[in-house]
Amino acid sequence: MRYSGLRVFAQGLAGNRGWKPVWRRPEPKAEYDIVIIGGGGHGLSTAYYLAKNHGLRNIAVLEKGYLGGGNVGRNTTIVRANYFLPGNSEFYSHSLKLWEGLEAELNYNVMHSQRGLINLFHSDGQRDAFVRRGNAMLAQGDDAVLLDREGVREKLPYLDFEQGRFPIHGGLYHPRGGTARHDAVAWGYARGADRLGVDLIQNCEVTGIDTRQGRVTGVQTTRGPIRARQVAMVAAGRSSQVAAMAGLRLPIESHVLQAFVTEGLKPVIDHVVSFGMGHFYISQSDKGGLVFGGDLDFYASYAARGNLPMVEHVMEAGMTLMPMIGRARVLRSWGGIMDMSPDGSPIIDRTPVEGLFVNCGWNYGGFKAVPASGWCLAHLMATGAPHKVAEGFRLDRFRTGQGLMDEEGTGSQHNLH
Repeated sequence: MRYSGLRVFAQGLAGNRGWKPVWRRPEPKAEYDIVIIGGGGHGLSTAYYLAKNHGLRNIAVLEKGYLGGGNVGRNTTIVRANYFLPGNSEFYSHSLKLWEGLEAELNYNVMHSQRGLINLFHSDGQRDAFVRRGNAMLAQGDDAVLLDREGVREKLPYLDFEQGRFPIHGGLYHPRGGTARHDAVAWGYARGADRLGVDLIQNCEVTGIDTRQGRVTGVQTTRGPIRARQVAMVAAGRSSQVAAMAGLRLPIESHVLQAFVTEGLKPVIDHVVSFGMGHFYISQSDKGGLVFGGDLDFYASYAARGNLPMVEHVMEAGMTLMPMIGRARVLRSWGGIMDMSPDGSPIIDRTPVEGLFVNCGWNYGGFKAVPASGWCLAHLMATGAPHKVAEGFRLDRFRTGQGLMDEEGTGSQHNLH
């Protein structure tokens, strides 16, 4: 089924009774060429690009719950390509280009809105850092505009420009940045993969990874054993637990990152805004809710919920940046399980077990990386060689110390996220 404005209009008049299921519900086969553990954005995009780019069809995506029920539906939906370090910069630039053609590629409305992203700076040191970042973005071929105080005031007049503690000196404007609808991204990739013959198997938890003589042979699941020549672990915050089934210990920690949404309001925030002194970021959804978040909860956890002190911290940062937010009622909050790597950069690589691959360590960048993550993991699995924009995302960099990418500038230690 192809979607169009005329079809949506006609179905609206008919009570939306003519829509068909957008993907099959197959029973798992006894054997596949490739099994992907994890039915989120990264797993579904990997399956789609394996089929679309490399012509592979005998693929299964195994999801312990429902498709898109994990981290891809638990984030603040921001899409950007304003990374600084070589290795990350090329990768996220590639991802943004894929985002820009994604709706036409999938024939599915993922509500990608390039409304622009503004990172505020509040000191001379921050200005210098953002000048360097902006120049790196321009050198990479992406867009960046340095705004002074009045330039920010013109675009964001609702901010508190009069406070003395965190004065707003300007901002780095990334016009092609923006947001997308998180669950629609998962559904679009699921529909696309299904149309290419991929089996999407829900309510199928992986309980073990089978190996023999150093090579993966399949997986054990709650719906029976499945043999496979290749297995990809794409389980986000649960990656460590999944890898442990194969006897592997990954260099990541799982932390909770909370997000919040207010009641629906009339349009008030046109851009995505990031507060340089409070790690607070905010945008407005298509339904009118203000969607915002802040720091990690800073303790290891697999619970998809957060603690109250971090709620207070995020609200304080929001009130400091834009006091008007105090009038909005918070409707709900949620937590995503973040797989944090020591150097703030992801891992897309084969593991010491032959035929077993891992995609993890996305830190704060998981949602915006969905298209390029799947593209690059599919390339690695199909060709045996890393894609050129993901060559730095090696697993062994944490063992050797070579090629570490300290994107956050905090040092490659877990306790300094």
